[in-house]
Amino acid sequence: MTRSGHEYLESLQDGREVWLDGERVKDITTHAAFRNTAASVAHLYDLAHDPVHRDVLVSGGVHRTYAVPRSYEDLVGRRRAYKVWAESSFGFLGRTPDYMAGGAAGFAAVPHIFTTDTFDGAANALAYHRRLAEGGLYCAFTITNPHSGKGDDDLVVRVVEEKDGGIVVRGAKMIGTGAVFADEVIVGTIEPLAPGDVDHALCFSVPVDTCGLKFVSRTSYEAQARGVFDNPLSSRFDENDSLLVCDDVFVPWERVLTYRNVEATAAMWWQTPAYLNFVHQAATRFWTKLEFLTGLAILLTRAGGTYQLPPVTQAVGRLLGMVAQAKAFVLAAEASYEQVDGGRGGVMPGTEISYAQRIMAGELYPRAVQEIKQLAGGSVIQLPASAEDLLHPEIGPVLSTYLRAPGTAAEDRIKLLKLAWDALGSEFAARHEQYERFYHGAPHVYLTMQTWAGGAESCENLAQSCLDGYGLRLGTGQ
Repeated sequence: MTRSGHEYLESLQDGREVWLDGERVKDITTHAAFRNTAASVAHLYDLAHDPVHRDVLVSGGVHRTYAVPRSYEDLVGRRRAYKVWAESSFGFLGRTPDYMAGGAAGFAAVPHIFTTDTFDGAANALAYHRRLAEGGLYCAFTITNPHSGKGDDDLVVRVVEEKDGGIVVRGAKMIGTGAVFADEVIVGTIEPLAPGDVDHALCFSVPVDTCGLKFVSRTSYEAQARGVFDNPLSSRFDENDSLLVCDDVFVPWERVLTYRNVEATAAMWWQTPAYLNFVHQAATRFWTKLEFLTGLAILLTRAGGTYQLPPVTQAVGRLLGMVAQAKAFVLAAEASYEQVDGGRGGVMPGTEISYAQRIMAGELYPRAVQEIKQLAGGSVIQLPASAEDLLHPEIGPVLSTYLRAPGTAAEDRIKLLKLAWDALGSEFAARHEQYERFYHGAPHVYLTMQTWAGGAESCENLAQSCLDGYGLRLGTGQ
């Protein structure tokens, strides 16, 4: 059976080096900036022990998302597990443990990708997958290089010394979403490297409490939250993002996946099912998130008495269409599954649909948020500062009188509007809009991969057949 939420929280008390506001955090399970989100992640583990969800989440004694899918039915089963965890946070926790579980399963499907003339990481990749699966471990990743000026490449993680037992690395990586809550962090590069840039062509995974590993946290929205009443989402689901700094970190050879090989360092993401597995999890979560936001829009318009108005009905219809679109991409990716390595590596979601989902989600999310903001109107910005106002003997009755709506008590209406603001207009919400645009990399990366996915040829051939039908030839002037 997978580990419990209590066991997970205990594992976080390991002395990991997390920095916030100029101070080192002693224990993220008790610190005001991290404790509630850590508890939300712990709840995910506890769901696997709940009889209602156990069979969906667990197979063969491990979480289902660690398994290498062998059939269409396996993909559907994995998606159902993704959905249970996504619904637990209403889609606002993106890099939960099942995210990198799919990545590790992708590595294990085709381990020979890690065998090169510079380093053989195949056994390490299989051991990495087995370690995560058997321990139910939460692995985050930092696979983006920090932006640096010309001549400053030494800021990026690189090897500064080789030893008999491993390598010593120095430098920084971005963006460690959820990394402060993880057991391990994988450090690599998903962006294409220059052909000869072998110094930065490496990937490894180490425990988060490894000596010399530092995580510098961004502003904590959880720490700024007043409580669940005033900030129902950001107080519990701020998965955090951090800068990873390696200060002469020793990495044993058995923890290294790729080394001094540009091709393998990119191929581990793009020529294994890893990236497509990421999209499968993220697309399921995105679908769930749009369901939540659309439901929120419906509650807002019902409470405001505008739900039956034709323009509002049309707006809700557009949102429901977006939900159906998000769902369709998930189901289509599963239905168009492809064999991996001739079937030896199982199956993976369809490549073209998966890349297209990434494009769709980044463009659709801001539209959905804007649609709901229009429906919410100005009510979300004229709210009491906190629940304390409602409890005050003098001002509380005033608010109860003037902030109620037909059929909705003032307190209930305020709760709903504060939830809407947290989801749509807060700093937490702004981060999520940016996250949905970039969490799978910059557009120039995944748009290029879409072009290479194979659909371009069939489109080109169809257009050419039209020309052929009229006896036209490109480049002839006819």
